[in-house]
Amino acid sequence: MYESGKLTFQVVPLSELNLKDADLQRETPRVLVVDDEWIIADTLTAILRQSGLDARSAYNGPEALTAAEDASPDLLLTDVVMPGMSGIDLAIAIQRSYPRCKVLLFSGQASTKDLLDEALLAGHNFAVLQKPIHPKELLARISAVLESPVAV
Repeated sequence: MYESGKLTFQVVPLSELNLKDADLQRETPRVLVVDDEWIIADTLTAILRQSGLDARSAYNGPEALTAAEDASPDLLLTDVVMPGMSGIDLAIAIQRSYPRCKVLLFSGQASTKDLLDEALLAGHNFAVLQKPIHPKELLARISAVLESPVAV
């Protein structure tokens, strides 16, 4: 027991707590939305939040990596073609650090195919949505991806 002024509480060593899967038991999935066009990232984030998801926006790869450190995502929803770090490179980096994080890419550019082929050769098979996408279709795809088993 520990007493501090008027408060009395028991100190429990961290080793006695079952924290192994604590982060995996959260009820609201965390979605990290990344697009170098802030209006797209923020609009998608707003749609996801209104649908009950814990969503946050990032506007480039390095910013997304920092955001993932702050709150490990359950799903990465990212544009493929971005300056500096592509969405595919970001997805690979996120999955290295957060192997349970699922990935859903989106793109409106034809050059995406070459990037996806490179990722496939490296052993990464990502689903891609075409821009523009209707919010109902986006939410259905996100739901399907979140409900799919995790390959770790």
